[in-house]
Parts: sequence; C-alpha cells; structure tokens
Amino acid sequence: MEKALNRIHPVSDPEATYFLQVSWEKDLGSSFGILLTDGQCAWTGTVSEVDISREAADMEMDREKYVEELKKALVAVEESAGRYNFVIA
Repeated sequence: MEKALNRIHPVSDPEATYFLQVSWEKDLGSSFGILLTDGQCAWTGTVSEVDISREAADMEMDREKYVEELKKALVAVEESAGRYNFVIA
C-alpha cells in the first residue's frame, strides 16, 4: 500500500492546519482511502472506482485526466501549492 501525507491550509480557514493522508493499493484511479485530521479530530472515508468515474463524468472530464488531477491535488500538494484550494465545510 502506498501513502502520501500532506499538510494543508484550507482557504475556508487559512489559520488552521490540517493533515491529509491518502492511501491506495494499485493506483489512485482504482480507489483510495482518505484521512483528514486537525490534530484533535479525524475524519476517514473511502473513494471507490465507481465514485471516481461518476465524478469525472459529472465534470465532463476524461477519466484519466481526472485521476491525474486527483494525484496533483491530493498526493503532490507541495508541487501544486497555490493551484488547488481546499475548503473544509
């Protein structure tokens, strides 16, 4: 299993610091688990392959391109600093 852990500062609360961990078996496009924590509370979930395909279709985006954008936003946050905004609702 591969994992990536990144620190994020959501635009909805720029003073807050969250840690985002994404884990996957084969590749991000086949499904992945997500854990978000602010150091006091933690939230977890799983995004299935069906969820990924549905979201790509909803956005009228090629699935492969959508998975590449997911990788940039969720796994390579430091490389993509300023390009993606996170909102914690």
